[in-house]
Amino acid sequence: MRQKIDALGGKLMNGVIYARYSSDNQREESIEGQIRECKAYAKHNGITIVGTYIDRALSVKTDNRPNFQNMIKDSAKGQYDVIIVWKLDRFARNRYDSAHYKHLLKKKDVRVISATENISEGPEGILLESLLEGLAEYYSAELSEKVIRGQTENALKCKYNGGTPTFGFYIDSEKNYKIDTNTAPVVLDIFKQYSEGSTMKEIADHLNKLGVRTVRGKAADLNFVSGILKNRKYIGEYSYRDIVTPNGIPAIIPVELFNMVQEAMDKNKKAPAKRKAEDDYLLTTKLFCGTCKSFMVGESGTSHTSQKYYYYKCVNSKRKKACTATHKSIKKIPLENAVINAIMDKITDDAFLEYLADSAIEIQNRESSELPLLILKKALPTC
Repeated sequence: MRQKIDALGGKLMNGVIYARYSSDNQREESIEGQIRECKAYAKHNGITIVGTYIDRALSVKTDNRPNFQNMIKDSAKGQYDVIIVWKLDRFARNRYDSAHYKHLLKKKDVRVISATENISEGPEGILLESLLEGLAEYYSAELSEKVIRGQTENALKCKYNGGTPTFGFYIDSEKNYKIDTNTAPVVLDIFKQYSEGSTMKEIADHLNKLGVRTVRGKAADLNFVSGILKNRKYIGEYSYRDIVTPNGIPAIIPVELFNMVQEAMDKNKKAPAKRKAEDDYLLTTKLFCGTCKSFMVGESGTSHTSQKYYYYKCVNSKRKKACTATHKSIKKIPLENAVINAIMDKITDDAFLEYLADSAIEIQNRESSELPLLILKKALPTC
């Protein structure tokens, strides 16, 4: 194994390059340009590049960047001595994250170097690096304020501010809400059905039989129906942060019908649903009889004092009377609590969480070397 010599002070070093761009409207050349300058810096300083880590379309304001995290983790393997970035703001844009990860890297004798910012190793270098990081954090905070100001101006005009469009509306070229004549009748039908006594599940089943799909193209479910029934946009109310404008957008539902539905939902929420206990059996399709290996299914019974009890029971015992288990029924609450407690013990165990993180990274690397575009629709700085 060859001796490593610090190129910046006489010895050769191994290094890796970290490159990132933060918005899907930036070009792939942004990454290529960063890598090109980092390689030129490495060549000039006698640093051997042994790897490259790239995060595409991910904001540096968060440290939840998969290849960034891979790079930090790989620093423990001793394969490289420096991380070269095009500019320090590619590594982090707030001083806390920068100091935190540099401290972790320092424990592994790894340094972060900017290819384009000439920062010395002495006390004045520490001051300059802190100044650059502070300016980057200031720029990021200022940009966020500008984005919020722009969105606030939109909100005052009741215009669309991004995100998933609301079912029943479409957004025109000027970002105005317009009624979608294809899906708005579905919204009205949902409100009418619920006001006439249909449950959310019955409504969802009805929508799926008709082939109705959400804005994202998914099948209707309870969350979809519930979200529609609670959404005040359907009576024309526009809201963004603390800005609320009645009649700011076209209404699909009469206010009287909307209020009637809210009262019915509140009443149904407080009243015990007929099938609530059955719907809330958490272990359905996950619990098996220890004797005959068949599913355990939920059932309930009422005592002579009219108190209701809930159990899991072997389906063979329940339907075919074929199971030979001594105890064919198990109380629902103690069993579910035992399972939940066991799960909580697992997910609060550091070793288990590290195993999950390692597995996720392994699957990600195996499936693709390209990150999906995780989009924050904001005007982020051009690389």
